[in-house]
Amino acid sequence: MYKLFFNLVFKRMDPEQAHHLAFRWIRLAARVPVLRTFLAAVLAPRFRELRTEALGLRMHGPFGLAAGFDKNAVAVDGMAMLGFDHIEIGTVTGEAQPGNPKRRLFRLVPDRALINRMGFNNEGSLAVAARLASREAVFRTTVGVNIGKTKVVPEAEAVGDYVKSTERLAQFADYLVVNVSSPNTPGLRNLQATEALRPLLTAVREAADRTVASRRVPLLVKIAPDLADEDVDAVADLAVELGLDGIIATNTTIGREGLLSDPALTAETGGLSGAPLKERSLEVLRRLYARVGDRITLVGVGGIENAEDAWQRILAGATLVQGYSAFIYEGPFWMRAMHKGLAARLNNSPYATLAEAVGADTRKVSA
Repeated sequence: MYKLFFNLVFKRMDPEQAHHLAFRWIRLAARVPVLRTFLAAVLAPRFRELRTEALGLRMHGPFGLAAGFDKNAVAVDGMAMLGFDHIEIGTVTGEAQPGNPKRRLFRLVPDRALINRMGFNNEGSLAVAARLASREAVFRTTVGVNIGKTKVVPEAEAVGDYVKSTERLAQFADYLVVNVSSPNTPGLRNLQATEALRPLLTAVREAADRTVASRRVPLLVKIAPDLADEDVDAVADLAVELGLDGIIATNTTIGREGLLSDPALTAETGGLSGAPLKERSLEVLRRLYARVGDRITLVGVGGIENAEDAWQRILAGATLVQGYSAFIYEGPFWMRAMHKGLAARLNNSPYATLAEAVGADTRKVSA
């Protein structure tokens, strides 16, 4: 049903307009008590065996919504209604910004992929903090807050910009993510170099601790798939050294190898997400787990289309997994299928719990 609707309606619309339309429907449905209860029952079945503990938090399951879909925290309950076990909002910047000029979002349907150069369009950390402060939760869910650099802030002043967002948002975040890996903000990826990343993560950690004295807000960093292997290792070592809580692998890629779509589309600048990212993202995840083991939490994202993809990320070392692009192509029943498929794979595996399965394949290779 959804695929027919996608082909007849969404496929004919500008991708960003289609996103806003679907987003509006989700938000409206979540505001109607009887409707949201019915939809949650149908779309978000719960499986006890999928219950997950990560980052000191308890979740219904391991699968969450990656950052980029709900930039301003306006549909947290709507996305929980659809079955996502955690919702990562953002990317939020210190100051509000409109993002890059339109058109800036492109579908590559034959590749089941997206290219975006949105440019961190969001209402800014002050507005998002106010919205989170006033939120009356309908569904219990984990909310992560992904923060990035305001475009007009010089690279040399980036630390202060991240600290500003941290001071405003940390108290409302179940976990914080430092995003230094989007290709759509000039100079941002330079912050992945360890000499720049160390002072940035240290400052954010100190700001979070200073702002929220009652608990430790877990801190993660999100990295690009385009890092060289030795740079992946360097980030892993730095994360352990600084006592970071986790790494999210990976963001979008600037690579365009092996695509089937119209060359005019594939030539668009921006970050590529979706199925073509699957192999490299899984490779980075395996490398990270081999380096850090169980010392920090790994989150697998990039090219996850179905339960088998998610299961492979767990076996590779991910405690949590996330998706976004496949949701655009699969529609509202995606999370239902994801949960059922993951539960079936776990029940048919030699592992008693998901925690036992985390990293099992990578450990076998390393042994």
